Amino acid sequence: MTGIQEPRPAQTTRWHVVTGGPSSGKTTTVNLLRGRGYSTTIEHARHYIDLQRISGRSIRQIRDRQAQFQRAVVAMQIQQERDLDPAQTVFLDRALPDSLAYYRFLGIDPDPALRDAVTQARYATVFLLDLLPLAPDYARTEDAAAQQRLHELIEQVYRELPFPVVTVPALPPDERVQFILDRTR
Repeated sequence: MTGIQEPRPAQTTRWHVVTGGPSSGKTTTVNLLRGRGYSTTIEHARHYIDLQRISGRSIRQIRDRQAQFQRAVVAMQIQQERDLDPAQTVFLDRALPDSLAYYRFLGIDPDPALRDAVTQARYATVFLLDLLPLAPDYARTEDAAAQQRLHELIEQVYRELPFPVVTVPALPPDERVQFILDRTR
């Protein structure tokens, strides 16, 4: 059993997900796409961490409440995807199914809101970026084993869903962007 219900018919979109495990170059790729004039989204986990840090919470305090953290990220992602125009080409820095992979990684049962949102989600393409060497920072605290496991779970979740998944090799950033654009036209 995959834990993902069969999707119900929903509106088709022109949204392309850029995803992969921690330190796979997602945000760099999305920022380069934005620089070329494409509409993009932000990664909500990092955004939430930044908002919490502004209000005085430490990374440890944020990470100690994983279920709360994950629910907040999911709520932000659901709202963002509701607000997007399905007819507009948009490159998403992660999407709702990524949260499902993180829930699995953490051993947290997905909330009904997440399960329902994933069954309603529609993406034109999912670009799964091959991992790059791990580059820890204030928000990316995983070790190499966790990086690999998260990448595997993200791939597993997206392959369980009815979206085309394209693996993007570890290329220089501009070449990755071109690789993606060549597959969206």
